[in-house]
Amino acid sequence: MTAAKAEQQLVETDQATSAVEQVEGEIRAFVRRDVSAFRRRLQESGDAAVGSVNSVIERVSGATVAEIERVMSELATLRDMLHNEGDRVRREVSGYAALSQTAMTSMKIIGDSLEQWKSQVPQPAAPPKE
Repeated sequence: MTAAKAEQQLVETDQATSAVEQVEGEIRAFVRRDVSAFRRRLQESGDAAVGSVNSVIERVSGATVAEIERVMSELATLRDMLHNEGDRVRREVSGYAALSQTAMTSMKIIGDSLEQWKSQVPQPAAPPKE
């Protein structure tokens, strides 16, 4: 893997991360706006029955929003872990490729040296024919 490709992958990873973070922020804002608008409508009605329904909905929606935010946080942590593991695997593969290239070069040098030695050794004379 060339340095340019690795750098391009890092840029793409950063762009993907910022896009994911932007979507997460938009989801949080949407949920908060939706819940607050619903609360305002219930408060404006002023009805006692609606007030009790309001408190029930508030408790349920509050727990739901908290759960959604917890799941989003866990997913973000998992995403970071996966990015880190992907980087580690890329480094390992790159190291393996470099080691493999070095081994191939060494084997070629050894093979060339053996050919030179073989050509320098005098050939034994053919045994006399009887």
